[in-house]
Amino acid sequence: QVQLVESGGGLVQAGGSLRLSCAASQRTFGNYAMGWFRQPPGKEREFVASISLHGAYTNYADSVKGRFTISREFAKNTVYLQVNSLRPEDTAVYYCAASIRWAGIPPSQSREYAYWGQGTQVTVSS
Repeated sequence: QVQLVESGGGLVQAGGSLRLSCAASQRTFGNYAMGWFRQPPGKEREFVASISLHGAYTNYADSVKGRFTISREFAKNTVYLQVNSLRPEDTAVYYCAASIRWAGIPPSQSREYAYWGQGTQVTVSS
């Protein structure tokens, strides 16, 4: 079983930045592609970013490309999402997820992810 715990969310003003973290439970972290999703209040969960097994490839939603950066640190079993130039529409609960897909472009579909964290709230004020 893979357990994921997100942290780093908070309340920031528009234009501000945060670094979200997702800590995995075990060394099998390196066997999964990892993704970030978000769910704004009253809306459906949407894809944000993903990263391949060994960090060689990344995938971003158009709405965040150029502002957000996903990365992973294997020694700490942790994946990060650096969120810059935040906008009020970025307000959401952000979720970390792990996918069993082992090759190709890291997936963007929720159904491709087997394990999910509890989420961390990001609120951006105008």
